Parts: sequence; C-alpha cells; structure tokens
Amino acid sequence: MAEASVLDGSLGKGLGKGRSPRAAQIVATARLLLEREGPEALTMRRLGEELGIRAPSLYKHLASKKAIEVALIEEGFRDIGAALHAALEGWDNPVDATRNLLATYRRFSLAQPNLYRLATAGPLPREDLAPGVEDWAGEAFLLATGDPDLARALWSFAHGMVILEIDGRYPPDVRDCELDRTWEAGAVAFAGLVNGGRFSGGRFGGPRSAERDPG
Repeated sequence: MAEASVLDGSLGKGLGKGRSPRAAQIVATARLLLEREGPEALTMRRLGEELGIRAPSLYKHLASKKAIEVALIEEGFRDIGAALHAALEGWDNPVDATRNLLATYRRFSLAQPNLYRLATAGPLPREDLAPGVEDWAGEAFLLATGDPDLARALWSFAHGMVILEIDGRYPPDVRDCELDRTWEAGAVAFAGLVNGGRFSGGRFGGPRSAERDPG
C-alpha cells in the first residue's frame, strides 16, 4: 500500500466512466471469468469465446491483456476503497473503527480472492493506473490511525491475514473462531496504539451504537 493521502471521494466513483459500453462489457466479463475460473482464464481468446466475438476484435476496445488486468485492478481498488471508507463512517472510538475496518477488508477480499490476488500480488503497474487510485483505496487505514507508519503496519497485518486464509496456509486444526479471535486481537492491538496516545489523528464520523455488529 502506498502512503495514503486525503483525496477527493469522487475519485473512486469516476473510474471506468470513460470506457465505451463494449469495453465496460469486456471488463465485466473478465472480472466474472477471473473469479469463476482463475487468472489463467484471462486470455483474449477465452474472453472472445465468452463474449461471442473474435479475439482480435477485443483489441479495438482494450489494447492488450495487460490493459484488461489494469482495468480490473482499478475496479478492485475502487470497490474496496469505497467499502473501507464506508466502514469508518459513524464510529467514534478507535477499537470499533479498526474492528469494522478489518472486518470489511476481510469480507471483501475473501469474497473475491482472485481479484484480490491480482490487485495485491506481485509488482503493481502503478504507471498504468489512474492517478491517485491506489492511495485512495488505502486511505481508510490512514484515517483510522492518523499515522502513515501505523497505517502501513495495519494494512500489512490485514493483507497477511487475508492472503494466508485465501491460500489455506493456516493449519487445518485452526478453526474459524480462532481466526476470528486473531483478527480481533489485531484490531484491539492497533487501536490501542491510537487510543493510548502513541499515535493520534484518527478520524471517524459521529457516534454509532456499540450494540451494532461490526462484522
């Protein structure tokens, strides 16, 4: 995650607005294929088959397979960024805010593991992405902590937990409830750094009922 900065909230909403209807259809189909069949399905031939058109026709709308992958990464950043910003709305204390932020990150990522992996694994084609989209997607971590170093640490914790869960790397005897407690421990630990005064500046909205289940 790049160092986040406060960006115009309309950034995420504007992604993809300039695509033609056909290009938008290609990206939407690519996203479905990615989740249904995995990254190996992201070929121009396979996309053409799914859309019922010849593969060379795709190049009229998106220049390459890389362009499709970049569009998918931007969509992933747009969607998770919107979800994470919404996750912080209304909380008035660091523990609840951090707990809800992490729960949202986990839920989003596990629901779309192939898109998540495409957007977070390996080198990121930053030079091809819409300016500011990566920062906007990760900005919620900075808003929750008020410190860029702690924001990166919090994101690294969340990413590590998610990718281990996606890859099935936890021992088979580790139950879901135990992973839930690990996420909770991380939320409390990071929020404690903010609440304890070591870091300051976390910004949340107005009060929200503590009775509400953040997960």
